[in-house]
Amino acid sequence: MSEKIRKEIESRRDELRRHNRLYYVEARPEITDLEFDQRLKQLERLEQEHPEYDSPDSPTHQVGGDAIEGFTSAPHREPMLSIDNVYDEAKLNDFAERVEKLLDGEKPDYTVEYKIDGVAVALIYENGSLTQALTRGDGRMGDDITANVRTIRSVPLKLVVDDPPPRLEVRGEAYIANSEFSKLRAKQEERGEQPYANPRNTTAGSLKLLDPKICAERKVSFLAHGIGATDGIEFESHLQYLEYVQAAGIPATPNVKAFDNINDAREYAHELGDAIPELDFEVDGIVIKVNSIAQRQELGNTTKSPRWVIAYKWEKYEAVTRVKEIEVTVGKSGTLTPLAHLEPVEIAGTTVSRSTLHNKEQIDRLDVREGDWVVVEKAGKIIPHVLRVEEHRRDGSEVPYEFPKECPACHTNAVQDEGGVYIRCPNPNCPAQLKQTLTFFASRGAMDIEGLGEKISAQLLDEGFVTTLPDIYRLKDKQNELLELERMAQKKLDNLLDGIEKSKGQRFWRLLTGLNIRHVGARNAQILSETFGEMDAILKQSAEEIADVDEIGPIIADSVHHFLHSDYGAQLIEDLRSLGLNFGEPLIAKPQTEAGILDGKTLVVTGTLKRFTRDEIHEMIRTHGGKPTGSVSKKTAYLVVGEDAGSKLSKAESLGVATITEEEFLEMVGVA
Repeated sequence: MSEKIRKEIESRRDELRRHNRLYYVEARPEITDLEFDQRLKQLERLEQEHPEYDSPDSPTHQVGGDAIEGFTSAPHREPMLSIDNVYDEAKLNDFAERVEKLLDGEKPDYTVEYKIDGVAVALIYENGSLTQALTRGDGRMGDDITANVRTIRSVPLKLVVDDPPPRLEVRGEAYIANSEFSKLRAKQEERGEQPYANPRNTTAGSLKLLDPKICAERKVSFLAHGIGATDGIEFESHLQYLEYVQAAGIPATPNVKAFDNINDAREYAHELGDAIPELDFEVDGIVIKVNSIAQRQELGNTTKSPRWVIAYKWEKYEAVTRVKEIEVTVGKSGTLTPLAHLEPVEIAGTTVSRSTLHNKEQIDRLDVREGDWVVVEKAGKIIPHVLRVEEHRRDGSEVPYEFPKECPACHTNAVQDEGGVYIRCPNPNCPAQLKQTLTFFASRGAMDIEGLGEKISAQLLDEGFVTTLPDIYRLKDKQNELLELERMAQKKLDNLLDGIEKSKGQRFWRLLTGLNIRHVGARNAQILSETFGEMDAILKQSAEEIADVDEIGPIIADSVHHFLHSDYGAQLIEDLRSLGLNFGEPLIAKPQTEAGILDGKTLVVTGTLKRFTRDEIHEMIRTHGGKPTGSVSKKTAYLVVGEDAGSKLSKAESLGVATITEEEFLEMVGVA
């Protein structure tokens, strides 16, 4: 009987660890919080009845143990240094130049990730079990906060790995989610207490409480972002380390990517910045790191900070205002986006009167209601966003927002993306979508139609001159009626019609971009145009064949194939074709070189070229029977190397892929 009880207890522990992992690491919970708490209490009762089977790594110990007398200090085996900051792109470029100079010209990959505004913590696992947790302290000595960290549900007390290393030190950030912070302040208000000022200070105070049970009530979370002193396991790169940590059950900072140059890294940093309003934790910058662990060791540290990492930061400004109402707008891809109309408030010299709430999930997470007092944040170039609700200021007059079940513009039943958070209007003829699509179609990034801006597009739609996208190419037959429009002079009309006529000759990839196919931006449109040459060739491809194109993949391919073969897409294509737009040209199979050296071979081009552009080299590769792609693999026949080649050259060398210079390539294909 005793063995049966032991196995049942261990089975219940494993089950709860699994649910913790699903919730905190994989973000796909299978049970509710209430069900988890019920199962946790069942395990707790079993352990109380059979104390002989108690284990320090049981999930029941994350609810908080007995109060402790005080905190002791302990040394960091490796210094826990702070990070240098920069506040503009020029200083970011200076950082990259210093790194590459210290590496003696060896090009690094840079990872890009969020700088979480929390409290730095080091978790130490020995043989898979959490044995110690330390604050940063002065970088060399930190406070032992193990008792409180053990209450953090997102910190596993036991790693989910078959063969754990003797020691793994995981460094990261402890924080309180904005949604939890709002609830915490509301509870304080109910008790007549002074509400906490901000999540970071509250997190720091929670980790220094002498009663772990109180810390557990504050629902602190953790995200891993760095590595400390580790024994028995080695990692080649930061990305590899983060993947291991995630697999072991510790949530890592999200959306980390690597780039082989600082320019692409900086662009992605801006992308992450734009997505900050969708996060449930506070961020005060973007961190850029050298990916290679070996290169980090070569770069070393100063007395204050590592040389291989920089924080790209911005000043943050906050203000408190009230939500007057929530309105849903319809985007060019049919996305229903909620917009909060605010009582005007000044933030960093700018008057803010509205803020996007992004999607239904964010409204639910923040629990934003019409009439709520909210904290609005503006950081750097990032658009203002609602950070959290001041729940403690509610008086009962606030109205919960019910997300519409149909499109507010055309009243078609809305649908949610499969496995996603966005809710869309599926009607391609929705007037709100058409207004956005027409503006995008005419934009510089697509068909670049001079004179067809947002205001004139709206006017043409509102007055009924345009009801479908192809109608803009029929406007020349309605000149007399158009001249009757407000502020439509003859010269303005002539410029508009001239811009529309000229757009018929735009390159095929621009038309592909302007069609507003979901997931297809300018870059993907260019790849499809380069690969297939013309629309008819794309129409003949299956979704699987389109997915085989380098940098496209199944998601984009399915979207392209579905759009082109839908009733709406097929009709749109035929209408635009009949109106004389450029639908591309067939790829002409020119004679191959005598030796047929590129026939069926895959080539990659990297670095800065001298005589030809990359697109021109790609065209030469196709002309001689080869296939240009963007990434090096074992299937790559040749890597054409220009100046300042980066990680692609290193990868080619590691895979044994042949490398040739631009001149050697030109000689190979017979170009003098």
